[in-house]
Amino acid sequence: MKRKDFLKLSSASAMLFGLKSHGIGLSDSQKKYDYLENDSQYMGDFAAPKINKVRVAFIGVGARGSGHAKQIAAIEGTEVVGICDLYEDLAEKSSYICQEIGNGKRHKNIAIYSGSDNKWRGMLNDIKPDAVFISTNWDNHAPMAIETMKSGAHAFVEVPMATTIKDLWDIVNTSEKTRKHCMMMENVNYGRDELMYLNMCRKGVIGEFLHAEAAYIHELRFQMKEENRGTGSWRTHHYAKSKGNLYPTHGLGPVAQYMNLARGDDNFNSLVSYSTPALGRKLYAEKNYDSQHKWNKLNYSNGDMNTSLIKTNLGRTIMIQWDETSPRPYTRHNLIQGTKGVLAGFPTRVALENGVEGITKDHHSWVQGKNLKKLYEKYDHPLNKRLELLIEKMGGRNHVGHGGMDFVMRYRIIECLRKGEPLDQNVYEGCFWSAVTPLSANSIANNGEPQEFPDFTRGNWKKTKALKIIS
Repeated sequence: MKRKDFLKLSSASAMLFGLKSHGIGLSDSQKKYDYLENDSQYMGDFAAPKINKVRVAFIGVGARGSGHAKQIAAIEGTEVVGICDLYEDLAEKSSYICQEIGNGKRHKNIAIYSGSDNKWRGMLNDIKPDAVFISTNWDNHAPMAIETMKSGAHAFVEVPMATTIKDLWDIVNTSEKTRKHCMMMENVNYGRDELMYLNMCRKGVIGEFLHAEAAYIHELRFQMKEENRGTGSWRTHHYAKSKGNLYPTHGLGPVAQYMNLARGDDNFNSLVSYSTPALGRKLYAEKNYDSQHKWNKLNYSNGDMNTSLIKTNLGRTIMIQWDETSPRPYTRHNLIQGTKGVLAGFPTRVALENGVEGITKDHHSWVQGKNLKKLYEKYDHPLNKRLELLIEKMGGRNHVGHGGMDFVMRYRIIECLRKGEPLDQNVYEGCFWSAVTPLSANSIANNGEPQEFPDFTRGNWKKTKALKIIS
């Protein structure tokens, strides 16, 4: 059985997911919901009971999941109890690495499941883990997360949370009924610069928020070389069957938390979206593959670049872009504009109305490069400072995943579970950020018509606390 079958789309109507799911989301948002009657609980500030030793299992240990397994195994207070992957060699390799890290004291009895597309269900039933890390094809995120929570475990899902509004609602409803966390693991929120900008926003350095810019612009045509196994073997099909911004959360997650969206102050309201013509994938396939190759038989209909504009309840705007095809440097934009200044990324730079003492006199010049040292000294996030020595002990920022953000995220997940604290990203945030995909598809299909965001919190975002600055 091929990996693409293991990770295939559960619905045959994928092309229409945005159109069909949009109405479901709005009607669910507008209905009055009795949590007591539905035996449910709002999960915005939810803290699960403490788990002294977190028994962890993994579904999918390929390019992304193997990193999760390796670092989770190295974090104090964990016990790896199960690993599942369609391919036995990947499962065996991750198991071996975890056992080596355990050094005979931890991770000694890891159950391995491989060989068919339903083995993960057996793993959940057999070993009853406390937490499950899901790193598979996007289309399997929702069913795997839902079954994980129903089995009694907390679910930690790679981005995006899901690809349809219906699946996002099913995740919310399951989390609320089971009282289990379901966190979409947006690692970029834990980047050093992103954490510093969050700290600066909380301190009011740039004043009142006006506008943000977010993106995932990352040329990934090389993944098409993974024809039968690996990310490209399934991701390539999305450029043909899917529409809109397919990967919004890396750019959107950080700026959404800067703005406190869905956390008391403001929330997502509506979105408009347009895409360019779809040219780059077809040209790449024609240049690099035989005319009869499967990549030349796909109709690459999703535009190479998508640009969407989000309006919040308070009238703030977020411009979000996606392009995994065009030849250009990587960027996530990471820009937040306030009434007193602007913070921006790629490259990291800051401009403040009254300047930065000893460097600039006003907002007409950027503080960047070596001059950022003064800002890091003053505004570096306390969490980053606390974990710096541990990051260095593990080999430095270049060896712990995306400049350190992967390790900080994984560390915080385990720390929150062990201490019984709310997670840094709740289930609703993952759903709002992921909803950009089906909503952008719907807007494009309707010539840029505005699409309303479903309120996955059912109005409870107004009482949800802002993400605190963790020391």
